[in-house]
Amino acid sequence: MRALPTERLLANADAGSPLPDSSSEQPPVIRRAEVVAFVLVALLVICVVAVLYLAKPFFLPVVMAFVVGTMLSPAASFLERYRIPRAVGAVLIVAAVAAAAVFMIGLISSPLVEWSTRLPEVGARLKDKLHVFDRVIALWQELQSLVGGPDTFTGFQFPKVDWVQPTIEFLSPTFTEFLLFFAILILFIASWRDLRRTLILTFADHDARLRMLRILNEIEVHLGNYLLTVTLINTGVGILTGVACAVAHMPNPAGLGALAATLNFIPIIGPVAMFAILTGVGIIAMPTLSAGLVAPLAFVAITFMEGHFVTPTIIGRRLALNALAVFLALAFWTWLWGPMGAFLSSPLLIVALILKEHLMPVNSPQLPGD
Repeated sequence: MRALPTERLLANADAGSPLPDSSSEQPPVIRRAEVVAFVLVALLVICVVAVLYLAKPFFLPVVMAFVVGTMLSPAASFLERYRIPRAVGAVLIVAAVAAAAVFMIGLISSPLVEWSTRLPEVGARLKDKLHVFDRVIALWQELQSLVGGPDTFTGFQFPKVDWVQPTIEFLSPTFTEFLLFFAILILFIASWRDLRRTLILTFADHDARLRMLRILNEIEVHLGNYLLTVTLINTGVGILTGVACAVAHMPNPAGLGALAATLNFIPIIGPVAMFAILTGVGIIAMPTLSAGLVAPLAFVAITFMEGHFVTPTIIGRRLALNALAVFLALAFWTWLWGPMGAFLSSPLLIVALILKEHLMPVNSPQLPGD
């Protein structure tokens, strides 16, 4: 006896197969394996971040040496063309970088040492310059007395020296971290060619080797160009800031220009900190408040031109960086490793974008358009 069409459809439904006449789309089903994979990846990321945070004295100089070494590798290759051994070139490059860093530190530290010996005098002069806010302070004290709050404000006072040692410990790595950084940097630059070959030959497939070769070449080129262009741009910012400080009759314009060039390596945070420093120095050192704001306003104009026209025109042609991605990377690496992490945020973001372009090419499946 032959089964009727209705009975046949019911038999298929009982077997778990969808009805052929059903036109309604079923919602996507989240499988248990996908949830487990997502949880495992999230736990792996959390563990990696925790290890990087707790083992900062080891991983910070190592990652710093790898990034800076990749930036300086083209210079070692350039010296090899003139028959200078790569090991000797690595030592010369690191020595030149260390000498430049010592020179910049000398320019910056001399006014800091001088001002640190005059903290009470600086505090008194700052209190005298900010007398224009006496009326605002009086109104605030009256408001506190009306609401019954404690009237504990006694005027502007310079902070005690208790903050000096913690600040230095936060801003400057230890001597061991410096030694580890320079040792790894020299060895990395000297052995970068052999390390490249080892990384490429790790893969057995020809296409995988070719992809790794392209990734390493792009990372080396982009990081080298980034260091060169950013160094030239920041040097120009430092020179212009020093000239503006000299025109405004600020004390030690060379040191302030060197500090501006150094802080400009840190995106967003560096220019803001430099503006605050120039404002504080101008208010303390200059005779009037308006004269003290000349150099900070000139620095704002310089950084505005640099940030909106010069840097996007030069760096943006090589590798476009999303502003939100730059800010998130800056916030994350600053939280993780402090100022050195802030310096590494943009180079690490460039490396991540290069890896994304090669491992997730444009012709891969994409989301539909809006």
